[in-house]
Amino acid sequence: MAMQSYKSNNKKILLGQDNNSLVFLFAVNMLMFVIVNFIKIVYYLSEIPDEFFYRQVLNWLSLPAQTDVFLSRPWTLISAMITHHSVWQLISSMLWLWCFGFILQDLAGNNKLIPVYIYGGITGSLSFLLMNNLVPVLANNVQNVSPLLGAGSAVMAIAVATTTLAPDYRVFPLINGGIPLWVITLIFVAIDFATLASSNAGIGAGHLMAGLIGYLYIRQMRRGSDWGAWMNRFAQWLDDLFNPEKKHKKQSSSSRHFYKTETRPFEKKANLTQQRLDEILDKINQQGYQFLTDEEKAFLKRASTEDV
Repeated sequence: MAMQSYKSNNKKILLGQDNNSLVFLFAVNMLMFVIVNFIKIVYYLSEIPDEFFYRQVLNWLSLPAQTDVFLSRPWTLISAMITHHSVWQLISSMLWLWCFGFILQDLAGNNKLIPVYIYGGITGSLSFLLMNNLVPVLANNVQNVSPLLGAGSAVMAIAVATTTLAPDYRVFPLINGGIPLWVITLIFVAIDFATLASSNAGIGAGHLMAGLIGYLYIRQMRRGSDWGAWMNRFAQWLDDLFNPEKKHKKQSSSSRHFYKTETRPFEKKANLTQQRLDEILDKINQQGYQFLTDEEKAFLKRASTEDV
């Protein structure tokens, strides 16, 4: 892939860096897990039966299969995708999220991961609801269906989106040149659906539809349509609202290139080539490699073989 042409110069998104979407998703999921289990410990120390914890706490965060119950708890459409009760469920979701999310963030930019996660989670939840209420075989038993909980659908969307973007991306390059990403995805899907074999069919349908939405997201992105743009604008609006001193400046993509700077053309700049390289790498970080112009890709490829 052309992505490998800038492997030594690409600015990796570090753990401590601001606006790191992957770390943000990890933090939210971990925080919800700690809060839920802390409350469970309080119930246990207070000698309150477990059934009260499930009824009074966990059920208010899980997505119910019954439509009437869901309409009284609409927030569960979001809370279910960031809440885990079992430590093994959390570990599994976070490991796969890291595996695919890191690659997607590295190749497509920092502002694609959260939209794909949200689209996948909501699609999986809605599919779970529709399957259990519209399919006669499932609808007859909907009262006995356990609520939906966990990031499974969201992670599935990220896995398929990442594989659609770069199916031949190599993982573990020291093993015979690396394992293609599509192979890792097949393993993930096989494990995922084997785990769901004994579960409600609505969950499996949710994961299938979440994978489809991840695929469509990347297909639309390649056509120049970013389904997550409105989410990023909304997040910036909220950030501006609560942090007015850090207000975002509206800036076109072209104004971020070195040749569009406002400095005078005859002004001498030290280390000009490094500055231009940094501008291109920043563009990759924010928008993704596919949004570079042919000239920028050529410059990046040349810079990877020369000392800048």
